[in-house]
Amino acid sequence: MEISAAGRLEVRITAADVGKRVSVRSLIEHGPSGEKFTDTVGVLTSWDNGVLRITRKSGERVRVAESALVAGKVVPAAPARRRGPAASYEELARVAARGWRPVESERLGAWELRAAAGFTRRANSVLPLGDPGLPLDDALTAVRRWYAARGLPAYMQTATGAEGTQELLCAELEKRGWVREVTAELWTGALAPVADLGDGSSGVLLSRDADEAWLARYQRKGVSEVALRVLGAGSPGDPVPGEPSVWFATVPGAPGAAAPAAIGRCVVDGRWAGFAAVEVDPARRREGLATAVMAALAVRALEEGASAAWLQVETDNEGARVLYDRLGFAPHHAYHHYRAPEGTASEGSAPDSSVPAGDGAP
Repeated sequence: MEISAAGRLEVRITAADVGKRVSVRSLIEHGPSGEKFTDTVGVLTSWDNGVLRITRKSGERVRVAESALVAGKVVPAAPARRRGPAASYEELARVAARGWRPVESERLGAWELRAAAGFTRRANSVLPLGDPGLPLDDALTAVRRWYAARGLPAYMQTATGAEGTQELLCAELEKRGWVREVTAELWTGALAPVADLGDGSSGVLLSRDADEAWLARYQRKGVSEVALRVLGAGSPGDPVPGEPSVWFATVPGAPGAAAPAAIGRCVVDGRWAGFAAVEVDPARRREGLATAVMAALAVRALEEGASAAWLQVETDNEGARVLYDRLGFAPHHAYHHYRAPEGTASEGSAPDSSVPAGDGAP
């Protein structure tokens, strides 16, 4: 907290600091165990009518009464990372988008509108990296029209918790009735330590394509041709020069088993290797198969020149979070999918079709 020369706590933020990362201390009217104060760190998204609204890294929005403020100051846009590769939000957002490509996309200024017949929110949502070239309300109307024409609900994928993320846009969407349906996190880590965990005896098989055996373990059933195109990052088989390189890992099950014991997917794109769809037969868990799959994929990614890794994990997937922490990964930012309110667009609302979460991240 900000302390004056006289040793008193001071409020050194104003409404002019909206959009900046702040740290505030405020009074608690009925605090637990006699606590009188609470601290909040996040982006100040509004200060109106005597109320501050602050968005934390997780995307949680906190309401603070101006009259309860005890101290406050502007703090650096993002804390220093304690481990893992350095990267900006925009770099990671673009790499993640290239690793999970839609079958159709269109630009709206700096926004990318993406569609893939409803296969996962990531491939059927707007990625708003910059200015849409229109006033926000006009841009959102154009978004709803675009998705309605394809029979899809309109989603926006936004992020919080890192420098350059979209706390202000999240607040504006919520003002307009857009509903946040799901939150996940993007984690990063060094690639070599993951590769070092492999012992070469796990029997992991690598392929350029998701074959029938791999798909039998994949948690989404009835995978369509559209889904296969997304899984292949737009170019199944051997990669086109300059395009992401996709690998699928399989650990065969016992003879006669209906599906493999474990699977995984990795997309190599420049210095980055992105892991997804790491799934293990429930009867074979705690045998180290998930680690073996990631290690085998990491070895191949290192051979192709990658040095850093990323993955996406839902906030309530505690088992995966424990595994990834042990492998040296750490959260970089949170991302959210906002769904447009129904019946608000003059062109007619899209059908109420549910878009499943996909491979363990939305």
